Amino acid sequence: MGQPVRDYLLTLCVTAAVTYLLTGPVRKFAIAVGAMPAIRARDVHREPTPRLGGIAMFGGLCAGLIVADHLYNLDGVFQLSSEPRALLSGAALIWLIGVLDDKFEIDALIKLGGQMIAAAVMVIQGLTILWLPIPGIGTVALTQWQGTLLTVALVVITINAVNFVDGLDGLAAGMVCIASAAFFLYTYRLWYGHMIEAAAPATLFTAILMGMCLGFLPHNMHPARIFMGDSGSMLIGLVLAAGAISVTGQVDPDAMKLFAGSEREVTHAMLPVFIPLLLPLTIIAIPAADLVLAIVRRTWNGQSPFAADRGHLHHRLLEIGHSHSRAVLIMYFWSALIAFGAVGYSVHSASLWIVLVVMGLSAVGLVLLLMPRFTPRAPHWAERVVPPRYRRRDRRRAGGAAAPSTAHEEQQQPQGPQMEQGTHQPDERPPVVVGVSGVNGATAIGPRSRLSGSRKADSTR
Repeated sequence: MGQPVRDYLLTLCVTAAVTYLLTGPVRKFAIAVGAMPAIRARDVHREPTPRLGGIAMFGGLCAGLIVADHLYNLDGVFQLSSEPRALLSGAALIWLIGVLDDKFEIDALIKLGGQMIAAAVMVIQGLTILWLPIPGIGTVALTQWQGTLLTVALVVITINAVNFVDGLDGLAAGMVCIASAAFFLYTYRLWYGHMIEAAAPATLFTAILMGMCLGFLPHNMHPARIFMGDSGSMLIGLVLAAGAISVTGQVDPDAMKLFAGSEREVTHAMLPVFIPLLLPLTIIAIPAADLVLAIVRRTWNGQSPFAADRGHLHHRLLEIGHSHSRAVLIMYFWSALIAFGAVGYSVHSASLWIVLVVMGLSAVGLVLLLMPRFTPRAPHWAERVVPPRYRRRDRRRAGGAAAPSTAHEEQQQPQGPQMEQGTHQPDERPPVVVGVSGVNGATAIGPRSRLSGSRKADSTR
C-alpha cells in the first residue's frame, strides 16, 4: 500500500511544480496581451492584476496525467477506464472557453452553453452517473437520459459554485485544495480499503487537483500577483465535479459488501454507502451556500441572478472587520470542518467523539467570527520569527501609541485624495482597501465590464 501512496505523492508534486513554474511566464504573457480586469466600484483591490492563471493550472493537469500514465501502480487507471481521457477532453474545452473569456469577455449564455457542452463531452466518453444509492430504497439504476442530465447539472453547479467563492486572494484555490484532500482520503479508502477499482480514477483526479491548487497558491496569496480568472476557476470546478461524479455514480455500493446482519447493523453499515451522495455537497457547501444566497438576494432586489455585487460571504467578513488574511483563514476553517467531518463520519459513523469534535470546532469557529478586532500577540521568545504586527516589542517602542492592529481600523482612515474629493456617488460603496481579485468575484457565466486603458496596466505593478 505504501508504493501507491508514493506514486500519488509524486503525481501531486509534479503537478504542483509544473503549475508553479508556468505561472510566472503566464503572468508576463497576460500583461503583454492586456488580460487584466478593470477596477470597478464593487472591487476592493487597487491595482489592475493579470489573470489567465488557468493556463498554468491546465499545464499542471496535463503534466499530472502524463506522469500518472507512466507509473506502474497508476497506469491501470488509463488502461481499464476511459474517465481520464474524458476528464482531459472536458477540461480542455472548458479551459479554452475560460481563456477566451478572460481576454475577450464571452457572452454569459455562450459560457453557460460551453459548460454544458464540456459536461456532455465527458458523458459521451464514459464519465457519467450510472446509478444512485438512495436511503430506504437501495441502488437505483439510471437511464441514459437521467444520468446525462444529472451529470451536466452537477458539473454546471459545481463550476459556478467554485467561481462564486473565488473573491479573495487565494480563497478558491485553498478551499478546493482542502476539499480535494478530504475527498482523496475517502476515495483512497474505497480503492485500497474495500478493493473497489472503480474508485481509482476519482483518487487520481483529486491528487492532481490538489497539485494544481498548491502550485498556484504561492502566486495567488495576498497580495495576489495573478488571478486564475475564469480559465482557472471553471477548470478546477470541472475537475472537482469529475471526481464527485466518478465516485458517486460509478462505484457500486453492493461491492462494499456491507449488507449483512440484523436490521440495525445493516442501517449503520449503510451510512458510509450514502456518504458519497453527501460528500460532493459538503465539498462545495460554502460555495453552494454563497451561490444560493446570491441568487435569492439579487432576485429579491430585482437584479439578474448573474449580476455581480458585493454581498458574498467573503465581502461580509471584510465588512464586519476581519482582515483579508483572517477572512480567508475563516473560510478555510469552515471548509475543512465540513469536508473532513463528513469523511470522518463515513469511517466511524457510530462514534460519538466525532460529533463532539465537530461541535467543539464549530463553537471555535463562531468565536473567531465574533472577534474581528482581536490580534494575537506572540510570546517574547518567538518575537524574532513572527511578522512585526504580532510583536509586543514594536508597540512599546512606539511610545505606547496604539497603532491600528487590524485591517478594519485602517479602513476607517481616509484613503487618499479619492476619498477627500468625494468621487463616489451617495449610493455607491467605496472600495475597501484589501487585496481581492475583482475578476474572481464575478460569476462563471456573468458579464464583466471591459478593461479601459489595459495597455497602461502593466506599469502599475
